[in-house]
Amino acid sequence: MEQKNKFSIRDWSEEDRPREKMIKKGVGSLSDSELLAIILGSGSTKESAVELAKRMLNSVDNNLSLLSKMSVHELRSAFHGVGQAKAVSILATFELGKRRQLADIPDKVQLNSSKKIYELMYPLMADLKHEECWAIYMNSSNRLIDMKKISSGGITETTVDPRIILKHAIQHMATALVLCHNHPSGNIQPSDADNRLTKRLNEASKMMSICMLDHLVICDGKYFSYADQGLL
Repeated sequence: MEQKNKFSIRDWSEEDRPREKMIKKGVGSLSDSELLAIILGSGSTKESAVELAKRMLNSVDNNLSLLSKMSVHELRSAFHGVGQAKAVSILATFELGKRRQLADIPDKVQLNSSKKIYELMYPLMADLKHEECWAIYMNSSNRLIDMKKISSGGITETTVDPRIILKHAIQHMATALVLCHNHPSGNIQPSDADNRLTKRLNEASKMMSICMLDHLVICDGKYFSYADQGLL
């Protein structure tokens, strides 16, 4: 007779099993590893889903942001017991969480500080391994009209055309705009190219009677604001 897997969650008391625990005590009672175990659905012949989840989280110092940046291939290669289906489920869950955050943005929210802009854009940029540039369009009260992804590029740069940014501003009858892009490297300091782009866009915006309020460089957990630094 085949020996029962000593790591099987079925051997645990019912109140300690992640699914049953969530039903009885609520989703907030679960640890990160228990939530990840539910997403995984099962472990392997050597460990339970919870043990696999703990091993995955330990490998990234319990940093969910780092885990979310891994690709399907990286997840499969790094963790025995994680196949394509489990890797896809993990990344789909992270993406759903990101979209849920964006869905909470109220219509015409007022963006009157760099911190509010950072909080708006961070969910979009937190897990990216490449640079993206977004423009935020506002009315005269600094209330959100629209957000547009202007470009998506490589690891160290992305090409941005000020004419495209201003075209969208005119189409939406925006009177103010903010530019945001990320630095996947984690270096918060703007590059010379960032400075040149900021200067060009600011000058072009003035010619169109549109106020460029700020340009944010976004990294994990931090940001650089041209306006806060007195550079706009």
